[in-house]
Parts: sequence; C-alpha cells; structure tokens
Amino acid sequence: MLQHEHSLLSLKGSQLQRTSFTLSTAVGAFLYPSTIVACLLAVAGYYGDDIGPAYVILCTLSFAVTFPGDASFHEKPRQVLRRLLTSWLLFICIMGFFGFTTAYIQYFPENVLFAWFVATPIVYGAAYATLRFVLPRVISSPGNLRTAVIVGINDIGICLAQQFQNDPYLGTHVLGFFNDRGPDDFPSNIPAPVKGLLPDLPEYVKQNHVEAIYLALPMAAQPHILNLLDSLKDTTASIYFVPDIFITDLIQGRFDSVGNMPVVAVCETPFTGFNGLIKRASDVVLSILILLLLFPILLLLTIGVKLSSPGPVIFKQRRYGLDGKEILVYKFRSMTVCDDGAVVKQATKDDARITRFGAFIRKTSLDELPQFINVLQGRMSIVGPRPHAVAHNEMYRKAIKGYMIRHKVKPGITGWAQVNGCRGETETIDKMEKRIEYDLEYLRNWSLSLDLWIIAKTVLTIAKDQNAY
Repeated sequence: MLQHEHSLLSLKGSQLQRTSFTLSTAVGAFLYPSTIVACLLAVAGYYGDDIGPAYVILCTLSFAVTFPGDASFHEKPRQVLRRLLTSWLLFICIMGFFGFTTAYIQYFPENVLFAWFVATPIVYGAAYATLRFVLPRVISSPGNLRTAVIVGINDIGICLAQQFQNDPYLGTHVLGFFNDRGPDDFPSNIPAPVKGLLPDLPEYVKQNHVEAIYLALPMAAQPHILNLLDSLKDTTASIYFVPDIFITDLIQGRFDSVGNMPVVAVCETPFTGFNGLIKRASDVVLSILILLLLFPILLLLTIGVKLSSPGPVIFKQRRYGLDGKEILVYKFRSMTVCDDGAVVKQATKDDARITRFGAFIRKTSLDELPQFINVLQGRMSIVGPRPHAVAHNEMYRKAIKGYMIRHKVKPGITGWAQVNGCRGETETIDKMEKRIEYDLEYLRNWSLSLDLWIIAKTVLTIAKDQNAY
C-alpha cells in the first residue's frame, strides 16, 4: 500500500494534482514571487528610497524569474526550508550577476539590497507558516469542498481515497465508492461507504451534484469503462482516469504525447528538454570554477600521491555511466593496486592496500577531485548516483530490483545517498538497497535547488563522515 501511495504522489504534472487543489496551487504559485516584490518595495520605503523606474524594472524582472512559485503546503517544513534557501541563494546569484555585468546594481543603495536579501526568506517563511495553518480551514469550509466519488474498490482506489482524506489541501470530500462486483469481494479497509454498482452511478451523480469522478478500474475493464463513460455524458461531473499502471514505482512519471497520441511516461530521466540544458550548464560552470579555485590543491595532491607509493597518479576505472554504457572514471590513486577486472574488492576499514596518504584523501574525498574533468568531458555530473565498478554493477543488478534504473542519469561526484549517510563500504545487500532507494528518490524529485542543496550538504558531511575509508 505504501508503494501505491508513493506512486500516486510521484505522478508530477498529472491532472489529478493540477485540479485537486486549485486554491492551494494558486496561492503556492504567487506566494514566492509576490513576497520577493513586496519585501523589495517595503525595504525601499523603510529606507526612504524613491520607488522609481529602476525599482519597477527590478520588481517585474524578479516576478518573471520566480513565477510560478512551487510552495507545496503538504511537504515537511524541513523540505520547504531547504528549497527556500537554495532557490533564494540561486536567485541572488542570478540577479547579482545580472546587476554587476550591466552595472544596473548601482541604482540601488547597498543597505536596501542587503535588507532585501535578509528579509525575504524570513517574511516568506512566516507567510508560508501562516498559510499552512489557514488554508486547510478555508478549503474545508462549507461550499469550498469538492465532492467526488471513486469507481473501483481496489488498492489504487482505496489509496486515492486515503490521499483525499489525509491531505486537507486537496479540498476534496469523497462521498463513496462504486464498483463492478458484489459486496462479497470488498476489502475491509475501505475509507468511504460503498454507494452501489456501476449502473447506479449516473443517477447518483445527478442527484447528489457530484463534481468529480475518479475511475480506478483496472485496464482489463475497458469495455465497462467505455460503457460507463457513455452513461455519464448526461452529467456535468469532471471525470478522471487513474490507470492501474500507477501501482508500479514511477520514475519521473508524467503525461506526454507522440504526435497526437497521448502516452504516459512510467520510467524516464528527469533531464529531458530544458532540464537537460540547465543540468549541463550548471555542471560546466561549477566544474570550471571549482577546478580553477582548487588548482594549487590539485598540484599538491599530485605530488603527495606520487611520493606515497609507486604507480600512476591518476587511477582510471571502468564504471557504468548514462544508460549503462561503460565510461572511464578518474580518481587520485589511493591504493597500491589499481583493480579494474572481473572481480573488484571494495575498500574496507583498515584495508592494507590503502596508503597513508591515500587514507587521508579518501577520508576527505579529495581523491574524487579529478572527476570534475569527467564532468567537463560529459561523462559525469557533479550531482547524481555514485558510479560503481563494472564488476559490482553486474553483481548487484541481479540481486536488487530496479538497480539499473539509477543509470537513467549520468553518475555524480556526490549524490543524495551520500549526503544521507550511505557512503563507504556496502558489505551487505541491505546497505546497497538503501543507497539505491536514495538514488531513485533523487531521480523522482530532481530540481536545480536540490542539486545545490546536495553540494552544500556534501561539504558539511565530509568533515564529520566516519564511513569513508
């Protein structure tokens, strides 16, 4: 049941999510850009600065860049805070770059800009917390709740009803279920009453002014569905189909089209179209900056590896990259061996193969720095699932269901699994399964702000991580 529930939530951009909480979606779209503009004008007024054309242009540009906002009131506060901080820092960087390169920043006093940068996340946080408290009460007030029925008493129909029941921001009250079979087959955990069979549905919808009908019947019931749709043409209810493919674990599930034919993406990379351009551009820009800033450290590490033991400075290992294709990944050599055969032994605690200098660079992850060259080559990303040796891939793909899905994106220097404690040796299947769980979660929920958060968290994690050896 948990898997089914997660799959429903994972269908980003679906009609279910777009239409089920119109009020909260509208508020979420305007909250962030409106707060930015309001704070700028309030700060300018507080410091007595004239609000002239320069402010009008900055307000318009700020609103255009940040609209629509993505305030999701059902998310955990920690997730909201993380996205707020990363998106606001990204906004500051973009606007700052624009301001300095065009000299437009000179039209604004420094104290106004500084106060704006500090005040906006605070005001947004306060407004978000207030709306999170107020919105459910407004949505659930008489006249605002949307009435719905669910057709199909099965796992996905029950899960759908529970979503409506547990999430007040959806603003939908489920009146009951209709089904295509008798009561002897009904499960015991139905969250709403059974109102009847399929032939009873049209009359019930008309008499009770039902606004939405969710068809959760299996695809095998297509003749029943077509007949039901014909019988519902005499009603004004909105009709939504929730096909049973959603019981699988969707990766970037969304609606798409091939020509004029609608299709549903069940397993897809998040880096298609514009998202792919954003991901690649951020990888190139950040990699160049990091390599330039760390060039003296790279020289010192080169000398340290050369003096630590005989062998090459750079260790090259075959690993799986995008779409499971083999790539060569670079690392500073930290061992006395360079294993890359059919069997590769993972590094363990107090491993005799690790040199003294190698232990230091592994502990601090400095051995990974040459992989920024892999990023510039297009073989890797800064953030993504960590690449495993080919030998390990061949072993784990047979033991862990969904293991190869992580290769729908380029491997990363750091990843969501690593900043959540899944770093170092994976001596048991359970540990690798946990790592894969985080990798797939990253694929489902990718955003540029999540990448920036992972990069920031990586720096903090390395300093206190005890699992790297």
